[in-house]
Amino acid sequence: MCSCMVARMSAPTSTPTALSAPAPVRVRPVRTRLFALPEARWAAAATAAFLLALPLQLLGGSAWLWGPLYAAAYLAGGWEPALEGLRALRAKTLDVDLLMIVAALGAASIGQVMDGALLIVIFATSGAVEALATARTEDSVRGLLGLAPPTATRLHPDTGAEETVEAARLAVGDVVLVRPGERVGADGRVLDGASDIDQATITGEPLPVPKGPGDEVFAGTLNGTGALRVRVERDPSDTVIARVVALVEEASRTKAPTQLFVERIEHRYALGMVAATVLVFVVPLAFGAELTGALLRAMTFMIVASPCAVVLATMPPLLSAIANAGRHGVLIKSAVVMEGLGRTDRIAYDKTGTLTEGTPHLTEAVPEPGFSADELLSLAASAEHRSEHPVARAIVAAARDLPREEAYDFRSAPGRGVSATVGGRKVEVGSPEQLGEGEAVPGTDGTAVVVRVDGERAGWLLLADRIRPGAPEAVVALSRLTAAPSVLLTGDNRRAAQAVAGRTGVPSDGVRAGLLPHEKAEAVRDLGGQVLFVGDGVNDAPALAAAHTGVAMGRAGSDLALETADAVLVHDDLTAIPKAVALSRRARRLVVQNLCLAGVFITVLVIWDLVGHLPLPLGVAGHEGSTILVGLNGLRLLRESAWRE
Repeated sequence: MCSCMVARMSAPTSTPTALSAPAPVRVRPVRTRLFALPEARWAAAATAAFLLALPLQLLGGSAWLWGPLYAAAYLAGGWEPALEGLRALRAKTLDVDLLMIVAALGAASIGQVMDGALLIVIFATSGAVEALATARTEDSVRGLLGLAPPTATRLHPDTGAEETVEAARLAVGDVVLVRPGERVGADGRVLDGASDIDQATITGEPLPVPKGPGDEVFAGTLNGTGALRVRVERDPSDTVIARVVALVEEASRTKAPTQLFVERIEHRYALGMVAATVLVFVVPLAFGAELTGALLRAMTFMIVASPCAVVLATMPPLLSAIANAGRHGVLIKSAVVMEGLGRTDRIAYDKTGTLTEGTPHLTEAVPEPGFSADELLSLAASAEHRSEHPVARAIVAAARDLPREEAYDFRSAPGRGVSATVGGRKVEVGSPEQLGEGEAVPGTDGTAVVVRVDGERAGWLLLADRIRPGAPEAVVALSRLTAAPSVLLTGDNRRAAQAVAGRTGVPSDGVRAGLLPHEKAEAVRDLGGQVLFVGDGVNDAPALAAAHTGVAMGRAGSDLALETADAVLVHDDLTAIPKAVALSRRARRLVVQNLCLAGVFITVLVIWDLVGHLPLPLGVAGHEGSTILVGLNGLRLLRESAWRE
């Protein structure tokens, strides 16, 4: 069993209206609560009973006080794995869970009641958290399916009459009406109408995209202020959103062979230990040994051969590293992830919301003769003040310290921009192409907005997505750790992607732009090796699942990205990733040290018990001593200095 910490983070969303731009689309899956799981309830009961019994025993209390409590811990934490183990025996298999139950009962039979109870509690707790992780993953996938609306407005092919139908019943060739503020019901192409659509869930683009006749739209994306007629071009079962779900599930299943390998090793070890214990008991009896002595030797063998030290050889270093990383804003979801993080040899990043902050900011105001930069920005902000478009918010934010005049006759045209009367002059702010200024756009790596006053161009406002603080340093550090160049995978256009790559240290030949979610996942798989992918959006979920290790941005990340990823950056600090990778590598070195130490102790004690006479107290002391020793060695990574090294 392995324990898994699942981060749950969310942020409020807003509902768009016909007069506002769409709010970002976020997946909000139903959450399975920890104590809704029977495994968690039984583990809690076992832990409570153990914690009540332990001090009573250590303080010299009567066995009549602590004995029943230990018995309750055995029963609460052990009945389910024991039952499953017995069912496995009926299927002619044997697993380590049953073996540990037998070892715990064996320890109790020779007076080591507390040791056995502790084994029971550890296994019950890890099983509960593993069950929670599985449930949360299933919840997140179901939540993604909720992006697509349950119904759509279909137009009759002859009369044009509207009818509400289930989105799953739409067929290729149907024409649907998408009203302002609604989600698109199917993948298709716009027949007529104009609007801005927030499709960050599919492409990761930070700004709503203007859509008009002939443009492609995707199911689950959010329409803005215009109405669209869309012809369905894909069956509902084959939409991009549906494929994202399938890819997440498929990539998650690819981890199953590793789990099956571990189970095979556990099965063989269990068979070997049981067979050896039986032999240690039966062979001396066959040669006339006393029953009590043979039983005592067999129980001693079971104790010293128990894999407790081996288990602790692995878990304390990894769990200590997880705790240390968690204190510094990196949530690692399992010990398996922490161990695998150190094997990373390639790094791939999403662009928008990962290497960048994900929101546009004004970088420069370029006025025409007769206007100053402040005047240009003030006029534009006055006209844009009523708009909720992300570009408008960036302009208004940049002009917050400048005087602003009241705007009248405000109008907003999807895909074109806004116009208003400011100080008696007509001010237009919007798309250069739609306002007839496309040929004069100044060179920029971001977005150019033209400002016209009384029909004449007054200047340009240049906007760009800011590079996230620490991104260049993180890219350089990770490239140095892995000795391999980083890769940028984005749904945005190539020009914007190359600009971000140049400012963060990603080589130009490592940029792949214009990718849909399934193409990102394919790109991750094509990289080969142990790929670490960093992303934030729903569109990144397949790539996060396909990567050897997926890391999601905690503040900017969608709920699905947070659930799919193996690790979460709570503070969106990219510089924490190379430190976490280095910490993982130190943890793996400690695991090897501990395994060697545990192996030596177990081997010596087992040989001593088989060829000599190992006193039970000495066997228990050696077993427990080795367990404590490897445990303390693993806890070294809890030190603060381990993160800074």
